[in-house]
Amino acid sequence: MQKYEMLILLRSDMEEEAREAEFKKYADIVSSMGGEVEATDKWGTKKTAYPIDYKTDAFYSLMTFRAPGNTVAELDRVAGISSNVLRRMITKVEEK
Repeated sequence: MQKYEMLILLRSDMEEEAREAEFKKYADIVSSMGGEVEATDKWGTKKTAYPIDYKTDAFYSLMTFRAPGNTVAELDRVAGISSNVLRRMITKVEEK
């Protein structure tokens, strides 16, 4: 299994429990497809470099996980249709 990082920018006006449910949804996808979440770092609300959907700040979070390659496509699909996600980026981590 390959190691990946998923950076998620969520709407900053979300309630805490809604935000936690969103993170749990992505962790459950990784687990159900045979992967494992190593860490979820919540960076908090920060200013964005440019307005996204007329919003100038977002809640940043980084999830590190190991999973098969087809998990990345599913995570990207689910995050793409979620109205709470402003931006997402999934990258492969090169291990030394």
